[in-house]
Amino acid sequence: MEFTVRPVEVREILPCRELYRREMNCQIVHDSLHLRDGWTVPYLIELAGEVAGYGSIVVGGPWAGTRTVFEFYVLEKLRSRFFEAFDALKSASGANAIETQTNDVMLTAMLHTWARDVFSEKIVFEDKLTTAYRVPGAVLRKREDEGDWMLLEVGGEVAATGGILYHYNRPYGDIWMEVAEAFRGRGFGTYLVQELKRICREGGSVPCARCNTDNVASRKTLQKAGFVPCAHILCGKL
Repeated sequence: MEFTVRPVEVREILPCRELYRREMNCQIVHDSLHLRDGWTVPYLIELAGEVAGYGSIVVGGPWAGTRTVFEFYVLEKLRSRFFEAFDALKSASGANAIETQTNDVMLTAMLHTWARDVFSEKIVFEDKLTTAYRVPGAVLRKREDEGDWMLLEVGGEVAATGGILYHYNRPYGDIWMEVAEAFRGRGFGTYLVQELKRICREGGSVPCARCNTDNVASRKTLQKAGFVPCAHILCGKL
């Protein structure tokens, strides 16, 4: 018996997406794409008229001009056939690319099976260590006009800015920061990330972070502040 695949509304894949989220049990970097009007095309995967899983294609924003698979899930009882399920999704959707984080085991397996010209776009980090850095004279304050943005001031000057993004799957909060050029290499970025982690946890969320694969400075800063790499975002053509 063959799998059948058809395009559906997002609401029709929500039960499977909830199972997918539970199984991932981590920050899902592209979790919010389904909320952006016109950006995605969800597909329901069925076997003998019963739901077998789903797949989602992103076609909007930075992915405009492509048909990129970014989510793929098959019910546990049908895992022995998930290569067949993906092949059916690929044919029905006209997908021509894959983008996945490597802790998504199923889609990563599909990428390494079918994709070519694979490269790592970003490194994903999870919080593992608590640090206790002190920076004499540094003042951390909230930007009143920017929600979750924070400023790190030194000697009355803004040394760094940062914040926490909560549009990922809860309870994860994605931490970002930028250090002014004149203040780089002096530990201000590490201190700011440390404090943003603390704020995130105090608010009941779980800190996480990402950086470009070739951004060595950011990578070192995140690691010094207690983050460790847990995945890569891999991209490839079909």
